Amino acid sequence: MATDKGLEDVPEGQIESNYDETVDSFDDMSLKAELLRGVYAYGFERPSAIQQRAIMPVIKGHDVIAQAQSGTGKTATFSISVLQKIDPTVKQCQALILAPTRELAQQIQKVVVAIGDFMNVECHACIGGTSVREDM
Repeated sequence: MATDKGLEDVPEGQIESNYDETVDSFDDMSLKAELLRGVYAYGFERPSAIQQRAIMPVIKGHDVIAQAQSGTGKTATFSISVLQKIDPTVKQCQALILAPTRELAQQIQKVVVAIGDFMNVECHACIGGTSVREDM
């Protein structure tokens, strides 16, 4: 629950939002065909609760703070949103995703690469403590 003091834990199953739209199907999100193909190839059948509420506001350029339990699809939520927003024909950095740990950065990279598999995009995990050559 968001308060004037900052973010507090939201009880499990409760979703608080000032954005009313929910989308019950990836097909109804107007995603790029190649991205949609990647979403289904990754194994998704329908969006999770967090995906139903957060993907569209991000795509539309809204600031989103999404807090949910582990395993609810948060990584895929922002990965799908980022992949929808980028132009695959532009071969330069278009998005930066920051992660607090090496393991999470590597997990995010794997998800972006897998979901973006049909989009001809590149994703690199740049991690401290390794050489640039290893990162690339």
